[in-house]
Amino acid sequence: MADQQTAPATVPFAQAFRFWLKLGFISFGGPAGQIAIMHQELVERRRWISNQRFLHALNYCMVLPGPEAQQLATYIGWLMHRTAGGLIAGGLFVLPSLLILIGLSWVYLAFGEVAAVAAILYGIKPAVTAIVLAAAWRIGRRTLHTPLLRILAVAALLAIAVLDMPFPLIIAAAALIGWLGGRHRPAWFPVGAAHGGSVAHGEPAVIDDDTPTPEHARLQRPRLARVALAGVLLWAGALGTLIVLAGWDGTLTRMAWFFTKAALLTFGGAYAVLPYVFQGAVEHYGWLSAAQMIDGLALGETTPGPLIMVVAFAGFVGGWGAEIFGPERLFLAGATAAAVVTFFTFLPSFIFIFCGGPVIETTHRQPHVTAPLTAITATVVGVIVNLALFFAWHVLWPGGLDGAFEWPALAIGLVAGLALFRFGLGVIPLILGCGAAGLVLQQAGLIA
Repeated sequence: MADQQTAPATVPFAQAFRFWLKLGFISFGGPAGQIAIMHQELVERRRWISNQRFLHALNYCMVLPGPEAQQLATYIGWLMHRTAGGLIAGGLFVLPSLLILIGLSWVYLAFGEVAAVAAILYGIKPAVTAIVLAAAWRIGRRTLHTPLLRILAVAALLAIAVLDMPFPLIIAAAALIGWLGGRHRPAWFPVGAAHGGSVAHGEPAVIDDDTPTPEHARLQRPRLARVALAGVLLWAGALGTLIVLAGWDGTLTRMAWFFTKAALLTFGGAYAVLPYVFQGAVEHYGWLSAAQMIDGLALGETTPGPLIMVVAFAGFVGGWGAEIFGPERLFLAGATAAAVVTFFTFLPSFIFIFCGGPVIETTHRQPHVTAPLTAITATVVGVIVNLALFFAWHVLWPGGLDGAFEWPALAIGLVAGLALFRFGLGVIPLILGCGAAGLVLQQAGLIA
């Protein structure tokens, strides 16, 4: 057995590659679970990075828009093996989920009308509603520490539910309030509790507390400008190619532009951006229906990778429905759209890590930076509650108020909520159990 007081040797790139590939297939449990897996593997078991440096990197990622677990993997891979390491770590965090979701999306569209599949989805939909409500509760408990933050959450709920304000406008207003408050009343905007746990001190790591920052990770303005320019050119080149091939009004082009904007609004995690995706993908562009979006969220909850990967399902359904390659190539259309959506959703995260990490480090925990983010997270709580109400409406009254009320769905939703809030049941067992309940209800003749 190796001496616990001796730091491991430098990690070979091939060994890191194998770990990131494995992580891509086992990263269940949402951001909290994914971060816990990385902490256990990288800090406690492999000692590739110290606890303090791990949490320091996580704090960077919490500041940025985008999926923090995927960004954390990208950051650590970048810190260890430069740009190639970051691309491998972040890319493999997403790729398995993309491939699995493409397969599940095809099964959903090809066989979703089969009675057994429909019954399973009937049971899953109220569970998804309970899951979203539980997410709002978790974020709110971590964030709403002052009366002003609670007021912001309620105001955001009313703004989007009653006034139908666009999600970006709500985020911009919250950021402005937080910016002003950070300068004049910073105590009103406390930073939420950090993620992570503790690990025994005195166990050296490859990247330890006192390990100097690698040369490639130091803030150098010329390099920062080059990396930022490369990222923007990559984005513009990909978007320009779609414009040339499909035109500005083409389905793939519109998806690329829309999900780029969505990627820049994901403060607070995937649940925060889902209302914006609903407004655009469901209500504005009509790429999929509300019921299909709920089903997609259920599929996203049961696959590894970031929950925001539900956008790949939205892309697949939208590409399939638009028949962008003709009626004979529906799978190719869906798979291409899912890949395009995933590329434009995650590209900003890579750019933020590669060129923004050192900048964020210099401003970490300064009130004029953290206060706007705290205000945004508070408004996100209200927006997510609205999303849960939106789901509940479509689950309980699928045909509108003139249609029948779905009492079996209400019963499943109440049991799911009890399992989540009272007994802390995991998401995957909950979805599997509710899907099985849908099958039982169908066999009993209680649902069609």
